[in-house]
Amino acid sequence: MAGGAANGEVSTEGAAPRDASEGSAGAEEAPEAERPASPDARVAASASATQRLYERAKRIIPGGVQLLSKRPEQMAPGLWPAYYREARGCEVWDLDGRHYYDLSTNGIGACLLGFRDEDVTRAAIGAIERGSMSTLNPPEEVELAERLCAIHPWAQQVRFTRSGGESCAAAIRIARATTGRSVVAVCGYHGWHDWYLSANLGETEALSGHLLPGLDPAGVPKELTGTVPTFPYNDREAFRSILDRYGPRLACVIMEPCRYRDPEPGFLEYVRDEAHRAGALLVFDEITIGWRLTYGGAHLRLGVAPDIAVFAKALGNGHPIGAVIGTEQAMQGAHVSFISSTYWTERVGPAAALATLAKMEATGAAAHAGAIGERIMASWSRNAARHGLPVETGDGYACLAHFRFVHDQAEQLRTLYTQLMLERGFLAGTAVYPTLAHTENIVNMYDEEVDCVFGIIADALREDKVEQSLRGPTAHSGFRRLL
Repeated sequence: MAGGAANGEVSTEGAAPRDASEGSAGAEEAPEAERPASPDARVAASASATQRLYERAKRIIPGGVQLLSKRPEQMAPGLWPAYYREARGCEVWDLDGRHYYDLSTNGIGACLLGFRDEDVTRAAIGAIERGSMSTLNPPEEVELAERLCAIHPWAQQVRFTRSGGESCAAAIRIARATTGRSVVAVCGYHGWHDWYLSANLGETEALSGHLLPGLDPAGVPKELTGTVPTFPYNDREAFRSILDRYGPRLACVIMEPCRYRDPEPGFLEYVRDEAHRAGALLVFDEITIGWRLTYGGAHLRLGVAPDIAVFAKALGNGHPIGAVIGTEQAMQGAHVSFISSTYWTERVGPAAALATLAKMEATGAAAHAGAIGERIMASWSRNAARHGLPVETGDGYACLAHFRFVHDQAEQLRTLYTQLMLERGFLAGTAVYPTLAHTENIVNMYDEEVDCVFGIIADALREDKVEQSLRGPTAHSGFRRLL
């Protein structure tokens, strides 16, 4: 158990986790949900072991955490719990024993089956008990490679990593080695490595429309300037201008096949065909949307095969595993470029991935996530209309459900929403990544609290009391320094 108080011990006052036999491993197995303790029964967040530990962390860990999306400042500064003691299904307990239902991103999209899925956990424990690391290689990686190629008949070869950022970096290295070229056209967010952040060298707004504004390329060699031009999704003219300028030097195009909605008709085909005409490869980043929209990846649903595809997140359902799959021709660069890492040979990742693939397919996890997401989006729309709140849900994929406040005080309203939902026992922001562990009963409880919270926010907005209703600073948006 992680240390929380000054003496290294963690307070466990509050609701205790249920026995393991009561955990919700999937939608069909989840027990009837029980309401968490009322807000009045909770320890003040500012005095909690969870918050005290985060204050310590910020003094010794640059940025406070290892993943920007998990910074409490992104949600509700001073209130959002930075650490968990236990996670199961779609339920989380912080270091003080407070219980929450996760109606946010559920491990930043990594746990499509829910936290600590029993079948995946069994596979991971089995891998550990048989030895997770050895001088030799785990046979599971061969089985996993064959399984991925069977799911994606267009692919013949596979390399594994243990994270999404690594997978994208490996894919770019392979594409550059295969083509003997350097320029990479980018559409979307693809990680923290030098090759990607170099897009902001000399043109600091190049990535501003690519999901994460404020990314400073500090530490990225200036010599990489001009190697990563960017273009917006569905913008043929912008992509055409990249081809006109960089065509003979273009190694590949990397992009998500889709993010929140389908591409315009013919757009993906246009990018693929024009890239090939220029002698470049097409790389699809399926790290977030892969498995969630469609088993196997969004590109299968859209009917456009890339030369290389990249997976991570849901592939291991919370256990580190990333994959780069590709055609035999596109993967030629992997045979000549040095791409190697000790922990890419550990056993838990491939073992967990095999169990995850089997369960996602057997349970129809993607369809369940979509159905739950539809109910959640309907809740937002219905309750916003009921209270006259300026909320827009859009027409995006329900498996990545999201809404936004259409108002000058949007960030304050978003922070207040999260604050009020925390008080009611829900980890909640303006995005929900549904999982197999989300049941109708849990969504019904969430709907009741959204109704209540939207009403409170609407009253605060009408009375011009949004700012004074906040118990802490407004949440951050994008990347910024903490200290």
